[in-house]
Amino acid sequence: MKFLFAWRYFKAKKSTNAINIIAWISVVAMGTGTAALIILLSVFNGFEDLVKSLYADFYTDIRIGPANGKTVQFTTAQRDSLAHWPGVRELSFTVEEKAMLQNGDYPALVQVKGVDSNYIYVNNVPARLVRGKFLLGTDDKPAMVMGVGVENALGVESDRAILPMTVYLPKKGSGSMELSDPLQSLAADNIITTGSFAIQQDFDNNYVLTNLAFVKRMLGLQDNEFGAAEISLTDKNNAEAVKASLERFLGKGYTVQTMYEQNRSLYSTMQNEKWFIFVLLAFILVVAAFTMIGALTMLVLEKRKDIQILKAMGSSNGAVQQIFLAEGLLLALIGGCGGVSLALLIGWLQVHFKLIKLQGTSFLIDYYPVKFLAPDILLVFATVILIALLASWFPSRKAAYEPIALKS
Repeated sequence: MKFLFAWRYFKAKKSTNAINIIAWISVVAMGTGTAALIILLSVFNGFEDLVKSLYADFYTDIRIGPANGKTVQFTTAQRDSLAHWPGVRELSFTVEEKAMLQNGDYPALVQVKGVDSNYIYVNNVPARLVRGKFLLGTDDKPAMVMGVGVENALGVESDRAILPMTVYLPKKGSGSMELSDPLQSLAADNIITTGSFAIQQDFDNNYVLTNLAFVKRMLGLQDNEFGAAEISLTDKNNAEAVKASLERFLGKGYTVQTMYEQNRSLYSTMQNEKWFIFVLLAFILVVAAFTMIGALTMLVLEKRKDIQILKAMGSSNGAVQQIFLAEGLLLALIGGCGGVSLALLIGWLQVHFKLIKLQGTSFLIDYYPVKFLAPDILLVFATVILIALLASWFPSRKAAYEPIALKS
């Protein structure tokens, strides 16, 4: 009944055209604000998904590392158990250390990561090669693939290098500060380049990959000593359950991390930025609410005689207030539904026709990515309803306490 009154008041012709105009302005303002919020959140979701996919190419679903120090020991029985653990698809052992690469007069500080033959099955680095092949050589004939940033810093074309480079890695148990000659604390060997990858700037400018046996020999590690075990899962959504079971199995001395936990600061920053944007843009709806207050206040003045008749027929103050609350809610629903429809249409056009391009050519894609999430749409819609109810409260309160005076 309340919405029936609200609908009749909305579509009925008013004595003053300004009331209709302001009512439609409030609807358009609510719709525009709703569409803007949904579109911007969806673009943010698109970029967030893109960044996560780039990091997922390098980081694995689960990483088991040392609780303290740089290396951790896995017994043969542990390695066999991990390889056949429920939910584990592939298992790879790695070790990484800071090193210096020397290509003639071009030095570069890098992060050398030694990986085993299973490494290509736990992430997507081989698919990100832009030059050469993913060949890592052997212990006595090491080869490496490097990030494109490292490649540029060394002034080399990784798939065409004729001469080997020199790699310097710290010897286990030695400290350069205790030696008169710091080079005595480093192990040096020649290494060739076979290719380069482009994933994300953090990796491209820092990492080189080579075979595990070579790095372990250079660092002086034992056969059962590794930097980490990296795991890909059969079901990525089951990461927390697999993590919990592995923690119970391994006990203290090991740190088990999901992909999110390996990049906690990145994901937390992205989420914080998203909600900051949401709160900031919600003020668009607050501004739109002022037009709704104006429209409803003028409607109350327009329908003063109707209000008095309703009260004379026995309607309570609360019933009258609910009618005008329903009127504000109706304006918000029309504007909100229109805004959601407009946002979905614009998003569909952007996905299929890439209407809005990114400036520059250095990014992986040349258009703004869009990803709609149902929770975001519901949150925006709920925000619209809440703001509309708050904006309707004061005019409806005024209507509720309108005195009965049928004779003027």
